[in-house]
Amino acid sequence: MGPADVRSTREVPALSEDTSPPASPGRDDGSAAPSTRVVPKWRAWLWVFLAGLTGVLTGTATFLVTGYVTLTNNVKHEVVTQKDLGPRPVKVVNSAVNVLLVGSDARDGANARYGKFGGERTDTIILAHISPKRDGALLISFPRDSLVDLPNCPARRGFPGQNRHVGMINESFNAGGVSCTWKTIEGLTGIHIDHFVKVDFTGFKEMVNALGGVPVCVPEPGILDRKALLKLSAGRHLLTGEQSLGYVRARYSLGDGSDIGRIQRQQMFLASMAKKAMSGETLTDPAQLFDFLDAVTRSITTDPELSVGVMKDLAMSAKGITAGQIRFVTAPWRYSLTNPGRVEWVQPQADNLFKMVASDEVSTSIKTGEQKIPKSQIHIIIQNGSGRPSLATTVAADLEQRGYHIAKIQQAPKYYPKTVLKYTPAGESRAPRLFRELKQTTTFRVASGTTPRLLLIVGADWEGLKPPKTLDDIDSFDATHDTC
Repeated sequence: MGPADVRSTREVPALSEDTSPPASPGRDDGSAAPSTRVVPKWRAWLWVFLAGLTGVLTGTATFLVTGYVTLTNNVKHEVVTQKDLGPRPVKVVNSAVNVLLVGSDARDGANARYGKFGGERTDTIILAHISPKRDGALLISFPRDSLVDLPNCPARRGFPGQNRHVGMINESFNAGGVSCTWKTIEGLTGIHIDHFVKVDFTGFKEMVNALGGVPVCVPEPGILDRKALLKLSAGRHLLTGEQSLGYVRARYSLGDGSDIGRIQRQQMFLASMAKKAMSGETLTDPAQLFDFLDAVTRSITTDPELSVGVMKDLAMSAKGITAGQIRFVTAPWRYSLTNPGRVEWVQPQADNLFKMVASDEVSTSIKTGEQKIPKSQIHIIIQNGSGRPSLATTVAADLEQRGYHIAKIQQAPKYYPKTVLKYTPAGESRAPRLFRELKQTTTFRVASGTTPRLLLIVGADWEGLKPPKTLDDIDSFDATHDTC
């Protein structure tokens, strides 16, 4: 939603003006002690499928020998040459692995029922960064409505090619296939990409079915989307492959109808899918596991260098990773003021994120799994006490771009020379995240309040937000997140 959308007509409980002495908010991540569980002795990780979902390759020695040939023969390959990519970013951290993941919606064959369109498009573009120590993964989603500088891509193998111009990021896939998308993402981010994985509609459905379905929660009033061929009531559902495809494709029947909303739903779904793939019921059932891996490998196209053997070696080196160390983030964005319906990347936040990934400065944040309360669940009331007109609206837009939920914008009852962040005991676990991102503020704990909402009073000393230094400064969540 844009800045104008944050003005809510609902009544929001205000915090009391009576305050105790200033206090620095403490940290309360609410984490529980890890439970003891038996880990199968034959476990390894497979980092190959739509949107970086991490599957688990398990089995006895006999299983690995007999299954390896089948899985290897399943995978399709497409060559991407140095000539296709042109000048490329330098690989900053050689031991890290960066994989471009795209979802193809070619409307032929088994996919014709979803509409007849020429060519091949992608609604999903994700860059998966796997840390050098194999102790974490970060998945960056790029909104398909992003207006960006697109590179020149020559015509090749049935693709018309594209000239250099400003356009939507997913144009590159239709114009030049995965090689043009690879070139586009490298040019925009400065991140050296090592491999690509492409999955189509039918393959995605087969993966979900092989897992026995994926659980999600549908908000009120439910979903009725004829374009996505989906009808679901509100509440918890175990989605089949067909339902899952409709769920991640649905756009206009859910939320605000934006591509951003769809990306958030896709990320939540993939987190749930990752948990299902990594669960005991999948790990301890060799037949179900092989069906899942068989579906994965039959559904993907990769560069020749990303063979099943390379996947296995990469997986073995990352066998200790947990769902809490797989994180999802969207490239920092805002709605375009000059091109309605499109989004633009927010700078310098976007470039800072890309530099952090290229130099692997995000590994510590990935490993901690500290982030327990998503920013979308941190609701903020913003009051303007600065004497500067429209400043609260600007602040609201900046915080919204970082993932916070703006409950209401108000005029402060008086002039405030200094910025103040107020919180009650119910909001004490939320306040530190916001506090760390503000350049200058004072905090007050309102002992008598009960609302979990935070009250940010923007004073005359407002200096803005700190540049993001870690994933904690960017809207992200890990694969343990529950959509319910």
